[in-house]
Amino acid sequence: MLTENVSDEKRALRARMSVQRAQAFGAPDADQRMRAANARLSQWLAARFASKLGAVVLSGYMPMRGEIDPLPAMHAHPGPVCVPVIVAKAQPLEFHRWLPNGDMVEGQFKALIPAAREVLTPQALIVPMLAFDRAGYRLGYGGGFYDRTLQRLRENGPVLAIGFAFCEQEAALVPRDATDQRLDAIITPSEVIAMP
Repeated sequence: MLTENVSDEKRALRARMSVQRAQAFGAPDADQRMRAANARLSQWLAARFASKLGAVVLSGYMPMRGEIDPLPAMHAHPGPVCVPVIVAKAQPLEFHRWLPNGDMVEGQFKALIPAAREVLTPQALIVPMLAFDRAGYRLGYGGGFYDRTLQRLRENGPVLAIGFAFCEQEAALVPRDATDQRLDAIITPSEVIAMP
């Protein structure tokens, strides 16, 4: 359970990082930086999984609210790709197969989700965020969906969580508690931060 202090710290950081992310997204070089981040992400995945990459189920996401766009890396992935779907409040996410030309419909919070419901279990997840720190922790929107999801997936086997963000979303320290799940790597337009 979050203490009041951690809740207040997260709320303040969300407000600050929402502005910083919006500025990064609106910058004149944002498209170029997003292409660089996607190239870095695809290269990292290829190096991590090598010849097995085509068998790896990758979860991306449909960008919204100024999130860095992972669609080029999703298009480039040689294996199955899925996107998260909110099934209920305070529940882990479900993942439905995404196809580049597949029909999409509006889900909860106006996020686009596949019209067809083919459930997959990802082995690597590209995770959106508002903020991250170099210890591998992220700040999301406060619903806890990714933390619950990563906990459940990790209980059933190895899974990689890859934070994807603009450099400007880095914080000195992301406030956290025992329920927050650590990322395995964070990829920005300028670097890969891999956790030991």
